[in-house]
Amino acid sequence: MVESSLLDKPMSEAFPAWGNSNLPVRNALWDYYMELNGRNTMKTEKDMDPYKQMSAEQIKIQVEKLLKSE
Repeated sequence: MVESSLLDKPMSEAFPAWGNSNLPVRNALWDYYMELNGRNTMKTEKDMDPYKQMSAEQIKIQVEKLLKSE
C-alpha cells in the first residue's frame, strides 16, 4: 500500500490556487463520493480504495478533475 500523505493535507494547502477548505483531501473525496453514491458507505469505501495505491501526482489529477470548480 502506497497511500500518499497528500490525502492528509488540507485542501487549501494541497491546492492553494483553488482549495479554500481546511478539510483534508481524504475527507473532501469521501464527501464527494458519499454524495455521488446516495450516502452509501460501502460503495464510497470501494470508490476510495484506489487512492491507497495512487501517487501524490495521480491523486492531484483526480482531485482536480472531481472537485475543482471552473
